[in-house]
Parts: sequence; C-alpha cells; structure tokens
Amino acid sequence: MLTRRSLAASLATAAALPRPALAEDFAAYIRDFRRRAHAQGIGETTLEVAFRSVRYEPKVVADYHHQPEFTMTWARYRALVVSPARISDGRAEYGANRAVITGIVRRYGAAPGAIMGIWGVESDYGKATGSFPVISSLATLAYDGQRRAFFERELIDALRIVQHGDINPANMTGSYAGAMGQPQFMPDSFLRYAVDATGDGRRDIWTNRADVFGSIANYLQHFGWNRTLPWGEEVALPAVFDAANAGRAHRRSLALWSRLGVRPPRPRPLATVASVLLPGGREGPAYFVYEPNFGALMSYNPSYFYCISVGLLGDAVTE
Repeated sequence: MLTRRSLAASLATAAALPRPALAEDFAAYIRDFRRRAHAQGIGETTLEVAFRSVRYEPKVVADYHHQPEFTMTWARYRALVVSPARISDGRAEYGANRAVITGIVRRYGAAPGAIMGIWGVESDYGKATGSFPVISSLATLAYDGQRRAFFERELIDALRIVQHGDINPANMTGSYAGAMGQPQFMPDSFLRYAVDATGDGRRDIWTNRADVFGSIANYLQHFGWNRTLPWGEEVALPAVFDAANAGRAHRRSLALWSRLGVRPPRPRPLATVASVLLPGGREGPAYFVYEPNFGALMSYNPSYFYCISVGLLGDAVTE
C-alpha cells in the first residue's frame, strides 16, 4: 500500500530527475506499455496514431496530487452549483434541445431532468469539458505509479475507443484525470454506456448532443432508473424527528415513513422506497430521495451534495 510518506518520496525522486532522464524513462515506460497493450488486442496502427504525440504532462501530475481539500456547507455548494445563471442557461438549452431529449428519453429511458442536471453539473452544458489530451494524461498518471493498475486499464480502454473509430486521439480531450466529453465519462464508462444515438457509427460524447444525452440516459437506465418516479423532492419533517433516521442506510417504504410522520408533498405509491437526507443538518432542508433513481445518480458520483444538486437543477430547468 502506498503511504503518504512513500508517495512523497516517490514524487521527490521524480522531481529530482533531470528532464532528459525523465523523458527517457517515460519513453521506456511507453515502449513497454505498448507491447503489453498490443498483447491485449490493440493494433499497431492504433498504437502508432495514439502515441504519436504522447508526452509526459507535469500539470496532470501536479493537479492530481494537489487536489484541493475543503469543507463546504450544503448552502454554499447549492448556491454555487444550482445557481440562477446555471438554471437560466439550462432552460435555454433545454428549450433548444427538447425535441432531441424527448426522443432520447423515449428510446433509452431516464428522465429529462436527470439528463439536464448531469449535463449541467458535469460540464456546464458542454462548455467546460476539459482540454487535457486524454492519452497523454492517462499515460502520465499510469507512469506516475500511484494508481498504475487503474490508469493502465483506463488507458487500454481509451485505446479501444480510438481503435473503434469513435474519436481521433487529437480530439480526445478531457479532465486531467481522463474524464471525457460533455458527460465526463472515464474510458471504461464510455465503453460500457456510451451510445451512438444518431446511427453514424461513432459514439461522440464531445460534440454530438444526441450521443451525449443518449449516453447519460443509457447509463442511468443501466443502473435501474424508474421513469415513473422522480429522483426525490423536498419534504417537511414533523416537529419531532430523530436525525439518526436520516441517510440512505435507513431506507423505508413510504407506508413506514408515514407512520413516523414523514409524508411526501404529493401522493406516491406506499410501497415506494425512500430515504430522508439532511444535507445541511437538522436545521436545513430535508429531502425524500427515491430508490432506485437516487441510487442511479449515486453511481455517477457518490456524493449527496452532487446528486441532490443534479436533481434540483434538472427540476428547475425542465419544470
């Protein structure tokens, strides 16, 4: 297991390498990786094209190892993520893409609000998708070694995407950690859930809106999205409510919640399974979140703040 001390030592060692030595060592790693990738079915033509411009990315390493650590209140997080500007932009985008989204929902499932919420939070409706070259980023992080097995698997999957013809490596951009396109899929998720909604033979989550929406919907549907239920909704708690009953560990039917004095603001089937979440504590707003839909959102990003914000943004945009 890599400890904080051993990680610091490895980073210090890498930083101490002269640039020519680092470049030579990285090139040797790439040559070895190419041999192993070829043994896993990646063709030489794909390898040549994908690694033609590969380079060690110091900023990727810096960003990965110095991710900001901060504590943010629910009120602050919600204000930043579900901002009036993002809601306004989302309503305009939903209006412009409503026909396409309606067709996607009919075909792949999920819900317009969930699609719009994820699209808005992940990439600000396609405006912030990341400009790092994915092949170089993943190769750099694999070489860096902290999670080599994970990033090598993602790099192999990125090469499979290139080999399939979905994207030219020069246009394959994303976050410093390899999350790609408007839905910010890692390569593994792309291979599992990205769809060619337009039938042009390519799964284009970078520029093709139908493929973007279809891929998000397909992802959520795979994780059990039930289109007859919402993700959740704000709920009024009784004057006496034990906060120990909050959290997804305490999932109950609405019939059981009703006996505890907690009822949804509108009628729902009593067998519906829900949890009560208090993201801002007992004095903040309370939310009923419904299964399996909230669980599908959690598979996308396992943060209560994130998932509730996706739901609230999607509701505000599509209401």
